[in-house]
Amino acid sequence: MLGIIGGSGVYHIEGLENARWVKAESVFGEPSDEVLLAELAGQSIAFLPRHGRGHRISPSDINFRANIDALKRLGVTDIISVSAVGSLREDMPPGTFVIVDQFIDRTFDREKSFFGTGLVAHVSMAHPVCNRLGDHLFAAAERLGIPVVRGGTYLVMEGMQFSSLAESELYRSWRCDVIGMTNMPEAKLAREAEICYATVAMVTDFDCWHPDHDHVTVDAIVKVLLENADKARALMKEVASPVHSDTAGDACACRSALQYAIITAPEARDAAILEKLSAVAGRVLNPES
Repeated sequence: MLGIIGGSGVYHIEGLENARWVKAESVFGEPSDEVLLAELAGQSIAFLPRHGRGHRISPSDINFRANIDALKRLGVTDIISVSAVGSLREDMPPGTFVIVDQFIDRTFDREKSFFGTGLVAHVSMAHPVCNRLGDHLFAAAERLGIPVVRGGTYLVMEGMQFSSLAESELYRSWRCDVIGMTNMPEAKLAREAEICYATVAMVTDFDCWHPDHDHVTVDAIVKVLLENADKARALMKEVASPVHSDTAGDACACRSALQYAIITAPEARDAAILEKLSAVAGRVLNPES
């Protein structure tokens, strides 16, 4: 099942059938909202508004663990994250879609793992997104004529304030491409849950390093946001069928990320944590179930 995490404009996709909102359950608390289950181009999809409908949850207050756990329990195997970002590069102007392949995580006030004392695991994040999903997104964007860049580094800041000029210039010196507040720890948790994950970073404006930044109006940003939402809806519709028919998904390395990641000896594992992780890590913790 394809899961989409994004803004409120994305779920008004033309061609959705049998759409219904369902309460998403998680042992990690309340997810951001109910989940919209529907069918698109013959593919079952699940859409979760990251900030809740009406954008009522700040980036730092999103229950990322509950969101990923709930989607896993619904049967989601692939997640496409749709996020608004600022650009750190002159050649990535507003309206550009970036299929991100790397992150730098500068967040500090968020729960970043399903694991901890009582059950320790370390997954690889060297390549933090699913290359297979990224290829599908890039090809779909090109078919639609959307300005798209394949590959880029997303600097994830804590927020809620935007970065200072000094911070923006620092991130540019690190060769980051876009900046936002939402994809970490989302990508880390998707990897721990053995879900394929890819990001579509939609540029709304230049970050404050740019000399024209102070002259950008709210109206101009909203106009780009609306245009990006239109393109994102078309992209989701275009990519759903290729993802659904991709037989390579079952063998994707993302779906076996926990195979050798759990360090805690079986006899030392906390029973309560084992129960909480029945969905996220059930494949390796309860292989016979």
